[in-house]
Amino acid sequence: MSDQRITLAAEGVAPPVAARRSSRKTVHGRVLEDPYAWLAAENWREVLSDPAALPADIAALLTAENAYCETVLAPLAKLRETLLAELRGRIKEDDSEPPWPDGPFAYFERYRQGGEHPLYCRTPRDGGAEEALLDGDALAGDKAFFDIGGIDHAPDHLQLAWSVDDKGSELYSIRTRALCDGADRPDVVAHTDGSLVWSADSKSFYYVRVDDNHRTAQVFRHVIGADPKGDELVVEERDPAWFVALRRSRCGRFAIVAIRGHDASECHLVDLRDASAKARLVAPREQRLRYDVEPHGDDLYIRSNADGAEDFAILKAPLESRSRADWVPVVPHVSGRMIVMGTVYTGHLVWVERENGLPRIVIRAFDGGEQHAIAFDEEAYALRLQTGLEFETDILRFTYSSMTTPEETYDYDMRARTRVLRKRQEIPSGHDPKAYVTHRLFAIAGDGESVPVSILHRADLALAGGAPVLLYGYGAYGHPLSASFDSHALSLVDRGFVYALAHVRGGTDKGWRWYETGKLENKPNSFADFITVARHLVATGYAKEGGVIAQGASAGGMLMGAVANLAPELFSAIIAGVPFVDVLNTMLRDDLPLTPPEWEEWGNPIADAAAFDRLASYSPYDNVKAQAYPAILALGGLTDPRVTYWEPLKWVARLRATMTGGGPVLLRTNMEAGHAGASGRFERLEEVALEWAFALACAGRAEA
Repeated sequence: MSDQRITLAAEGVAPPVAARRSSRKTVHGRVLEDPYAWLAAENWREVLSDPAALPADIAALLTAENAYCETVLAPLAKLRETLLAELRGRIKEDDSEPPWPDGPFAYFERYRQGGEHPLYCRTPRDGGAEEALLDGDALAGDKAFFDIGGIDHAPDHLQLAWSVDDKGSELYSIRTRALCDGADRPDVVAHTDGSLVWSADSKSFYYVRVDDNHRTAQVFRHVIGADPKGDELVVEERDPAWFVALRRSRCGRFAIVAIRGHDASECHLVDLRDASAKARLVAPREQRLRYDVEPHGDDLYIRSNADGAEDFAILKAPLESRSRADWVPVVPHVSGRMIVMGTVYTGHLVWVERENGLPRIVIRAFDGGEQHAIAFDEEAYALRLQTGLEFETDILRFTYSSMTTPEETYDYDMRARTRVLRKRQEIPSGHDPKAYVTHRLFAIAGDGESVPVSILHRADLALAGGAPVLLYGYGAYGHPLSASFDSHALSLVDRGFVYALAHVRGGTDKGWRWYETGKLENKPNSFADFITVARHLVATGYAKEGGVIAQGASAGGMLMGAVANLAPELFSAIIAGVPFVDVLNTMLRDDLPLTPPEWEEWGNPIADAAAFDRLASYSPYDNVKAQAYPAILALGGLTDPRVTYWEPLKWVARLRATMTGGGPVLLRTNMEAGHAGASGRFERLEEVALEWAFALACAGRAEA
């Protein structure tokens, strides 16, 4: 840890002190003491819907923490204003997306100058006057939080349905609107996950209801104009360790109900042409069997890890099949080449695969079986497939970007193999990709594994003696880190930083094995990999000793808490967003929204003593030590159902009570938002400006 102390207003300003209240329980014969357990409000469910219901003593502590954070960061006020202006200057305020054709219209979202939320619009397919269907800014009004979860026009193009969360708790209400006059109907479907699928006749829609424990467990059918209390139950999942998700098939004939645990999945099809249709199971769940499906005519295409296909294969079966015995390989499994997703069009099978951390799009014609790939030459880049609204088309839309190149959107003709640039991300304040360089490095872990690292810095940066580095990591749930363009990072890079992504185990950056070797009993590999990367950046001259600033959010926040305990000397600062740091206590509470599903990721300490011991050995909150810690900025959200507000609150309290030096330790809780932070596109920038100002101050670059 750097000897240079953060130049802020921390000296002489006393941080809040959380009261210690005795709380002790015995699990598997082990005594677990938690003096800050009281910070978890017993009425947490009520708080998600009504933040004002938070007990007064907890609310007072959160308010005091926010005030302390602002006091300590007061010397950075002008820097935050400068950063905010820079960040906003890179956003095209009247931005719009290329239209999506669908039948007689083309649909798109756009923003007005200064607007926080999008306008959802359409024009006649072949051109004509724009029609604004939904105005996000007008609907948001003066609400502190407003997030549109989903927008979907009906097949008859005469109606629109959309979902809204106005608390940040990820509880969405679905409304419908007649497009002939813009009038909203009175029947509002509350407590959903925000997704919906219209029936073929446009008279009803399917949706996922969120239960009292904030779990997606049921799919219902709602008839337009009817009382939601009478909605028909279509699918119900009774196991709390499984989540229900809903989407429309590419061909538009079915609603696909995917039920997933962390270990397996199963799919059901609902015929959208039949109002009385029952959900049909494709194949029953099996331990460790994962699959998803896309119907195509009389066939069903399946992406699955069946029969040892660790990195997935694509198979085909008759549409009416209900047995895995009918599945026939179409795209075989290749170890190390992970098939990330697949979809279908009338004439083509399309999938995205990733090998050695780099993606490509592969296209195969159903007629003749000719196959080709779309790939790029940069050392690190990102591809994203956008499936569109139409099934009967030869046009595929995808986006490309790299850490130096802003996002480009292409329409690709799958038959002619030609592409048309539809949009290039505009940076109004200016951006020259040639002024920056991106590299892919590999750090060798203690067990011989090579950990990829994506690097961005200015081309003219003098690295002799090292530079300040912001190192970002995640490493959980199989989510890879994308080496995509991030305009926010330029505010650090232009001030002499190296911006780096550590592709640690726990993600699928190097295939499914990379995930498996970073979960359950292998979870410590994620922490070791991140520390290995930090040391590699020092050894290769990118970073100074003790000059790395670590950043991660959610499960990446757990990573931050763990490396702060294990190697505090490596880091000058830690930025932990909505950090999952109270791991053991959370996994011991089966009433919390994510706990039962998460047991497949972390282990079940209630039923398994070995899992209890394993979690106790690395849970960041339980392993805070009497040692010096880096400066720490933790950020939380009061209505966060994923990482509850009390996790960072308890962690900060224990850090301050235990550490022997270092710091300061700061906590900022958004009292009007949840897991994703502020909802408006410019409001979010204030949080980024706060984080970057903190990072610059910790690196001694606050005046840069």
